Amino acid sequence: MADTTLASYGVTEANSRGRRHAEPAPETRSEFQRDRDRIIHCNAFRRLEYKTQVFVNHEGDLFRTRLTHSIEVAQIGRSLARALSLNEDLVEAIALSHDLGHTPFGHAGQDALNECMGPHGGFEHNLQSLRIVDRLEERYATFDGLNLMHETREGILKHCSLPNARQLGELGARFLEGRQPSLEAQLCNLADAIAYNNHDVDDGLRAGLISLEQLEAIEAFARPCAEVRSQYPDLTQRRLIHETVRRMINAQAIDLITQTRSNLTTHGIASLADVHAAPPLIAFSLPMQAQQQQLQRFLREQLYWHYQVLREMSKAKRIIRDLFTLLMDDPRLLPPQHQEYAHEDRPRAIADYIAGMTDRYALKEHRRLFALSDAQ
Repeated sequence: MADTTLASYGVTEANSRGRRHAEPAPETRSEFQRDRDRIIHCNAFRRLEYKTQVFVNHEGDLFRTRLTHSIEVAQIGRSLARALSLNEDLVEAIALSHDLGHTPFGHAGQDALNECMGPHGGFEHNLQSLRIVDRLEERYATFDGLNLMHETREGILKHCSLPNARQLGELGARFLEGRQPSLEAQLCNLADAIAYNNHDVDDGLRAGLISLEQLEAIEAFARPCAEVRSQYPDLTQRRLIHETVRRMINAQAIDLITQTRSNLTTHGIASLADVHAAPPLIAFSLPMQAQQQQLQRFLREQLYWHYQVLREMSKAKRIIRDLFTLLMDDPRLLPPQHQEYAHEDRPRAIADYIAGMTDRYALKEHRRLFALSDAQ
C-alpha cells in the first residue's frame, strides 16, 4: 500500500529492507500497520501495564506505567511524523515496542539485572526488546518472534554496545559504521524524551516529591507556568499543572519540527540514503536543548534521587539480585517453559524470565521463593 503523502526521505514499503521471513503482503493495511498490530497483540506489550516507569505500580493508580508511557510516546511521535511528512505507522510501531524489553522496577531493575549478567554478556533493555520481537514471542506457526520489518527493528534498537552490534549482522552494522537510522527512528528517540520528561514532572508533583516552587526555577517549566497564571489567575493547582505541562510539550514539539526542517534543508536531504549518511537530523534547537538538559538534571537530582524513590529502587534491586542468584544456583526452580533454554544458556534464560516479569509478579515470585509460610 503506497503512501504518496510521505517525504522522499521517509521510509516506505518500496525502500524498506523488508522482513527476515517472507510473508504474503497484507491486503487491507500497510506492512508497518501490520507491525503495529502484532506489537499491540503480543504478550510483552500487555505486561507493560504493570511495569514501573518511575513509581512502582502499586503506589498509585494514576502514575505512568511503561504501557501508558509507550502510548504517550506513540501519540507525540505520530503528531511529529505527520508534521514532517514521515511514516506515521512506522513511528507508532517503534514507539509502542521500544520498551518491551524493560525489566520490572524501571531503571533500577535494569541496572540490577545488568550487574548480575555482567560476567555473561550484560543486559541491555533495547537489545532485549529486539530479542523479544525476534525470538521470544511465540505466536506464529512458521517463525519465532513477530517477524517485524527491518526499519521497525532498527528503531527498537536505539542503543547497542559494539560487541553486541558485531553479533547482529545487518542490523548492527550502523553502530559499527557510524550510520544513522531512519528519521522515523530518530524521531521516536526524542518523542520518548519529550514524553518522559513532561510526565515525570506531572507524576513528581502528584506524588508530592517535587514542588511548583522548585519547578518555577526551571526555564522549561517557568515560562509556560507564568503564562497560565497570567491568563487564568484563579485556576486550581491541578489544572495549572496540566495546562503548564501541555504547553511544555507543545513548545518542545514546535521547536523540534522547526529545527528539523532547517537541518533537512541545510544538509540537502532528498532520500533515505541521504539520511543514513548524514549526522542526526531530528533535533531541538540549541536553546531548547539547554532547557531540556536543565530539566533532566533537575528531575535526576530532585525526583529520581529523592530518598523515597531510592528506597523503593533499593528494594527492587535486591529482589532482582535475589531471584537471579537463586535461579542460577538451582535452575530447576524455573517454570518448565524456561528450563529447556536454560540447558543451552542458563544466565540468558534466567535474564529472559526476570526481564519478562511485571512488578507485581516479581514481588510475588520473590515471596514464593524466599518468604516463610504463614503457618511458620
